[in-house]
Order: sequence, then C-alpha cells, then structure tokens
Amino acid sequence: MPTVPDQQDPPQPQPDPPVPAGRAPVAVRPVWILGPLLVLFALLTWQAAVDTPVRRADERLAEAIAGSRLPEGAAEFLADLGNVTVAVPVLLAVAAYVAWRALRAALPHWWLPPLAALTAMAAVPVLVVPLKEAVGRTGPPGMAGDGYYPSGHTATAAVAYGAAVLLLLPWLHNRYLRRELAIACLVLVAAVSYGLIRRGYHWPLDVAGSWCLSLILLHLMASAVARYGRGSLQR
Repeated sequence: MPTVPDQQDPPQPQPDPPVPAGRAPVAVRPVWILGPLLVLFALLTWQAAVDTPVRRADERLAEAIAGSRLPEGAAEFLADLGNVTVAVPVLLAVAAYVAWRALRAALPHWWLPPLAALTAMAAVPVLVVPLKEAVGRTGPPGMAGDGYYPSGHTATAAVAYGAAVLLLLPWLHNRYLRRELAIACLVLVAAVSYGLIRRGYHWPLDVAGSWCLSLILLHLMASAVARYGRGSLQR
C-alpha cells in the first residue's frame, strides 16, 4: 500500500516582541528635538542680552509692527488673551474634562496627562522670572524698567493653550477636527504675540524666545506622557 507523506502544518507567524510595561515606542528620540530648541533658545537669549545687529533689527521690526493698522483696542484684546486669568482657567477646564473622561473609561494612569500639562504650566513662572532678571532687557518706548525677555504673556498663552490641545487630541477621532484644533491654537498664540508687540508691551525677540521656551515645555510634557503614561490615552 502506498505511503502518504506526512502533512505538515503551515508555518505560524511569529508574534512581535512585547513592549516593556510602562514604556511606549518613540519614533523620534527626544534629543533630536530638544537639542535644537535649547540651542535656538540660547542664541535668542544671547541676542536679547547684548547689543547686536539682530537686536537692532528686532527694535526696527517692533517699530514697524507698532505702526500697523490694527486698532489699539483689538491689539489690547489679543494681548489680554495671554493673561494668567484668561489662559490658565482654559487649561484647568480642559484638564478636568480629560481627567473625567479617562477616569470614566477606566484608563490606567488616567491622571498623568492632566498632571503633566499642569506641571508644564507651573514651570512657566519658575523659568521666566529668573530669566527676566538675568537678561534684564529694557522694554519698548513707553515701558518702564527692564525684565522684558522672555515674554511671560506669550509663554503663558503658548503653554496653556498648547497643553490644552495636546490633552484633547487623543480624544478626537476626526482627523479634520484634530487638524483644525491645532491650527486654531497656532493662530491664537500668534495673535496674542502680535497684540503684545503692537501695543508696545514687548519686542519681537521677547516673543520669539517665549515661543522656543514653550515648545521645550510642551515637548517635555508630551514625552513624559508617551514614556510613562502607556494606556492613559484614548485610542
């Protein structure tokens, strides 16, 4: 009787290696983002602290913006959006909402994203106040004293509104809404910055330094959530 060859099962695909608990895969190493931001911030701070061609060009740009057609009332309204009494309550409301949603969904480490956002916000005065004293840059014409670099209002707006957006993005499944929310945040921070320069409260370099500092804080916030908050975000 002829023999029947043994039937072999098809090879099974090998499972992917497990990701260690408490860690999330990171596509880009943080140093490749933090490094250039820190270098840029150091360069901006140097230019703001000493009399250089960049600083003189900064002052000429401030004069041009101060003479723009934007009404002073509108500029004042935009600048006020960077006040602590306006921006921080927005972040607190978003943090409370996201914490409630995550707790209701029984997500592990539900508290980490709101805590990281509030920590980034608390770091703004801790960093800005000593920098103002160390640089001691005088203000635009009509503004008394020194300590205008970096802009506290700009940093407050950028971190508060930026952190609020980072908290909300994981809960928005519509790609269009995610994109529009991010664009709205960028426009809002840019409007606050323009209002501060238009009203003569800050030089453009003060605002640029705060942008850079805010990006550093927001990146650290996002990195902390990605690294230690695995499972704390809605998928």
